[in-house]
This record gives sequence, C-alpha cells and structure tokens, in this order.
Amino acid sequence: MEMIRQDILLGELAPGQKLVVAELKARYDVGASPIREALVQLSWKKYVIFAPQKGCWVAPVSVAELEELFEASQLLSQTLLSQAIDQGGEAWELNILTSFHKLSRLNPAAQDIDFNEWEQRHSDFHLALLEGSQSSVMLALYREVYEQIERYRHIWVSRTRRFEERYHDHGEHEAMMKAVLNRDTATALKLLTNHSQRAMEMIKTYL
Repeated sequence: MEMIRQDILLGELAPGQKLVVAELKARYDVGASPIREALVQLSWKKYVIFAPQKGCWVAPVSVAELEELFEASQLLSQTLLSQAIDQGGEAWELNILTSFHKLSRLNPAAQDIDFNEWEQRHSDFHLALLEGSQSSVMLALYREVYEQIERYRHIWVSRTRRFEERYHDHGEHEAMMKAVLNRDTATALKLLTNHSQRAMEMIKTYL
C-alpha cells in the first residue's frame, strides 16, 4: 500500500487517473491480491475512489475539498491546542522542543530538500503541539484530516519551480512554539490560524 500511496502523493499516479490492477501488478511487481487489498485500504483513507462496475481511480482534487479539509483541521487543532496548553506537562513541552529542533534543521525552500523528510518533521511538530490535549479520539481525527491535506501539499510542491514560489517558514513555527510553551493561548491560536490560512492560499494557487 505504501508504494502506491507514495506515488499518489508524488503525482506519479495523477488525480483522476484510472487504476488498473494488471498495470499496477507490473508496476510494483506484486500479485493481484495485495494490489486489491491496498486499493481498498487507500479508499478508506480517501486516496482512491471506487465506482461500482466501472473501476478504481486516484481521488480527484478540488479547491472546495481543500477548503473543507482546512476548515476541519482548524476546528480540530484549535480545540486540541487549547486543551494541550491547559493540560500539557513537562514531557509534552520537551517533545515540542525536540520536534521543533528537528524541523528547523531542514529548509523546505532549499534546492536539494528531501521534501518527504521535511513533511514528516513538519507533521511531527504540529502533532507534538496537540498531543498534550490527551484526547485520543480527536487526535486520531486530526491525523486523518492532516493526511488528506498532505496530498494537496505534495501537489503544490511538485508544481513549484522558482525559489520565491517555495514554502518559506518566516519564523512561524518558532513563534507558535514559543507562544505554546509560554501558555499564551490567544497568541498561539492566532498564529496557528494564520499559518493554516497562508498554507491553504499557497496550495490553492497550484490547483
């Protein structure tokens, strides 16, 4: 499943492309059963869609869905972050510091950036901010929404060519970290909202 997921994320399998089991067998050199099982699992995560009696396609993308995903992400992350600031302990704070340090070691605008590695560190940082909430159900929902947004972010990255078009941090993650560790809920929520809105607008440009 992971190989197909990665090819969807990287655009090797394009939005709307029909997925034929025989072609995927040859592409990945595996049997039909693992391919079918992977497609079913990917449909649960909304990477692919099935049409009865017609086949399977890479899920399409749209501005409307992107906006809805970001809205859902904001609703979840705002609640979780408020709870985390109220309830997070020392281990939560240390995890935030560690994940920010790892994220800050990579520059997403660099010519030779390993975007998959940056994406993982970016995801880890945002999740670290929220984990102090101790709300396992809401965190699981947040992860699902984040994973769907990740596909859109990969589309954006694959279509940016000039340096000025790439993502530049502008100190946003450090500011969020400091506000959260200072237990400044109002500032932290405002920074998170602005960060999310800027990301969405950048991605929309390339849809």
